[in-house]
Amino acid sequence: MNLAMAYYGTLFWMAVIILTVLVQAMIAGRAKAMQSDAIPGQPPREMSHHNFVFRAWRTHQNSLENLSPMLGSIVLAILVAAPPFWVMILTAVMAVSRIIHMLLYYQIATEKNPSPRSYFFLIAYLANVALVILSLVTLLA
Repeated sequence: MNLAMAYYGTLFWMAVIILTVLVQAMIAGRAKAMQSDAIPGQPPREMSHHNFVFRAWRTHQNSLENLSPMLGSIVLAILVAAPPFWVMILTAVMAVSRIIHMLLYYQIATEKNPSPRSYFFLIAYLANVALVILSLVTLLA
């Protein structure tokens, strides 16, 4: 079985993660561009979770901050030939958790920590850590 077929499900969820970040960029860019005083390349003027432009920007920024570790751990797992089923499951958990995190960030304007979105951030983070551990165990086996 070739690599792409063995990790087909993982590659699907990897594409979902990438697409999610691209959609977030589009939403954040559009929300900011709709403001009359928007300055390209600058963060939103109002730095408060009560402002949708700020929440859209922070959602995208947060995903960018997490994208490298997520994609890195997925690629590492594939390269060390970690069990495809578990790689797919952990990648799916990351993708779905990040989507729920995004939707909650868009909907809930709160400065409270932890907020409901924090739990889905943590789920994705733990899935990412588990994927790295799975890769290390596979590599050292």
